[in-house]
Amino acid sequence: MSVHIRLLNENDPVIISKAFQEQGWGRSPEQYLHYLAEQQNGERVTLVAELNGEFAGYVNVLWNSSYPSFREQGIPEINDFNVLMKFQRQGIGSRLMDRAEEVILERTDVAGIGVGVFSDYGKAQVLYAHRGYIPDGHGVYKHDHYIQPGEETIMDDDVVLYLTKKLKATQ
Repeated sequence: MSVHIRLLNENDPVIISKAFQEQGWGRSPEQYLHYLAEQQNGERVTLVAELNGEFAGYVNVLWNSSYPSFREQGIPEINDFNVLMKFQRQGIGSRLMDRAEEVILERTDVAGIGVGVFSDYGKAQVLYAHRGYIPDGHGVYKHDHYIQPGEETIMDDDVVLYLTKKLKATQ
């Protein structure tokens, strides 16, 4: 098994979109063209994983998070982390996370990540906990505010708990 991690390139948007559509996830090539443009502008780094030459997953590092606490503290955000279902539980996600943390460590020693709070995100929740990510202490966030006690909300992909990790140079 040969896993290769590299930067997103101009050939990837159509390949990635097709791979996710084949597993029933609607992802347009335009999304990845946008990622490529932001990578070229220095706003993000998009890392692509290939297993034996086949696209397997990707992750982004956002240098300026849209999450207010990270943005105010200058914490880069690991974002939109996805591994194709057929390649999950083979260490590819861990390899992508390792590389994302190495990229962040070139600039700062704290990484941030957000994770959904319902069961669809269970694997990610466990992975992040095992990697040493802890809640940032601000509670659950949705769209533009922290969910307050007694507030009702619809549980969807936009309800997020943000986590941070202190990175070490010898990871």
